[in-house]
Amino acid sequence: MHKIPESVLVVIHTADLEVLLIERADRPGFWQSVTGSLDAPDEPLIDTAARELREETGIVADGVAIVLRDWQLSNIYEIYPVWRHRYAPGVTHNTEHVFGVCVPRDIGVVLSPREHVQHVWLPYMEAADRCFSSSNAEAILQLPQRAHLR
Repeated sequence: MHKIPESVLVVIHTADLEVLLIERADRPGFWQSVTGSLDAPDEPLIDTAARELREETGIVADGVAIVLRDWQLSNIYEIYPVWRHRYAPGVTHNTEHVFGVCVPRDIGVVLSPREHVQHVWLPYMEAADRCFSSSNAEAILQLPQRAHLR
């Protein structure tokens, strides 16, 4: 089954703008925020964001203490050739929808070992510099403006 070329990006951060990054298991040195594709074309984006957040970090967005925020920001980017085999033939671009979630710095992080090997908390500027994806870095750089919109 092919991946749907529509995904979410979830920037996990603290109130003082530290950002959680996770390192991909299949690409050592590739650091990113939580990402993931829709499971079905009609899956609500907020559900995708909550599922990916839980699957990749163990963090549960309960809507009370941990609240996902839709940044109303979408990026269309070319899918890296190394990952195009996951999509239907001829699919070359993905639409990514950005979400943010503010969490306590001491929240437990439990990575999915088949997807990610380690995590790190960094000040947002350092986190942006470490991301391999330019759209992920650009989203993180918007954090000072976006974080206060709670």
